[in-house]
Amino acid sequence: MAKDKNKKAKAKDDPKGDLKALRKKLSKLRKKLRKAHETVATPSKGPMISPLAPAGGMPDLPTIAGVDFAVAEAGVRYKGRLDVMLARLAPGTQMAGVFTRSATRAAPVLDCEAKIGKPAGGAGAAIIVNSGNANAFTGAGGQAAVESVTAAVSTAVGVPQDRVFSSSTGVIGEPLPYDRITAVLGDMAQRFDGATMPDAARAIMTTDTFPKAATTKIDVDGETITIAGIAKGSGMIAPDMATMLVYIFTDAKIAQVPLQQMLSTLTDETFNAITVDGDTSTSDTLLMAATGQSAAPEITDLSGPTAVAFNAALKEVMLDLSHQVVKDGEGATKFVEVAVTGAADDTDAKKVAMAIANSPLVKTAVAGEDPNWGRVVMAVGKSGAKADRDLLSIRFGDILVAEKGWVSPNYTEDDGATYMKQPELVIGVDMGLGDGAATVWTCDLTHRYIEINADYRS
Repeated sequence: MAKDKNKKAKAKDDPKGDLKALRKKLSKLRKKLRKAHETVATPSKGPMISPLAPAGGMPDLPTIAGVDFAVAEAGVRYKGRLDVMLARLAPGTQMAGVFTRSATRAAPVLDCEAKIGKPAGGAGAAIIVNSGNANAFTGAGGQAAVESVTAAVSTAVGVPQDRVFSSSTGVIGEPLPYDRITAVLGDMAQRFDGATMPDAARAIMTTDTFPKAATTKIDVDGETITIAGIAKGSGMIAPDMATMLVYIFTDAKIAQVPLQQMLSTLTDETFNAITVDGDTSTSDTLLMAATGQSAAPEITDLSGPTAVAFNAALKEVMLDLSHQVVKDGEGATKFVEVAVTGAADDTDAKKVAMAIANSPLVKTAVAGEDPNWGRVVMAVGKSGAKADRDLLSIRFGDILVAEKGWVSPNYTEDDGATYMKQPELVIGVDMGLGDGAATVWTCDLTHRYIEINADYRS
């Protein structure tokens, strides 16, 4: 008994022993926390779905004449999940695209930039996308991987290599195991199906909690033009020229030049007007394919009635997809529209809108349902746009919060707090200076964003 007492006494006085015991306890606690987190976040062996996800799920996607899809589980990073999408496009398909302006653009982006705008001739085309690995910041090996993948697709699908457009999304700085992709291409080429677009939307996901798709149709002289698109994106969202990965398909007959002009213009009004966290991706890519299979009149410029109708329909699809990306922002619980009017010009309006939308203080106030309008004032002041405190007015929805350099006499904190409980919010700012206007969309910033990004590579 005396020996046992001595051992216990020594253990108490042994700092190394205490440290070991604490480490063991900490390790056990971490395991319990991880299990608890997995139970909450993955109730059905999948990610927790964003509360802002479309209630009805993906829309019914049409078959676009001249477009076929195939998907595969290549194990690029994870086993047992779709991670490769291949689209085969009919001969004569016109391609347009916009891409990230990041100075550290990924190898697939550089390759696509070099190919967009080349004459289609009578050749077909293909789009190959993998998730799990971004093939970004991978040196000369990144370009070699792109060359290998696009060459293999060219052989499998029977299109020229300079008509094969590739994208990669996922972890940055790790070599792309492209042999896993090329190994499944032969089988994919035997399984093309025009109705597989929903699976294609799932195959390009990374931290997304739901697949994103949108579609519409227009009637022109009794003939139908169909547009459908899919997108992925959840974090690293502050697009500059394009956003995340987006693929839009149409059967319209349209020349490449007007198609590119429409896409570039509409990108500024849709994908370039969203932000989740203020970070621009190395891999942002938006590709659009027009197969020309519709019997509707051909679009050769931007002025005709068919072009006007098509432009409006395309904007509808692009705006829908861009909003879905924000609603799937990592950890998002609120969807926020920031509408700025009365600025000196449109450029200043966009500066103010983005300053508000990207402000961590504004976004965390929204997450906490706190009507802290002073943070909006702060964001306006830091934006760099021309502003006059005494001409500024701020609204939460229809509620006038502040005007003439001071809180509105009819505003109550209770009204603001009640409004902030809604899942979709509008923050309106009028600068009182001119006719400049801009609208952007963002989400709140919650602790879940930290959790997702802290564990992203593990």
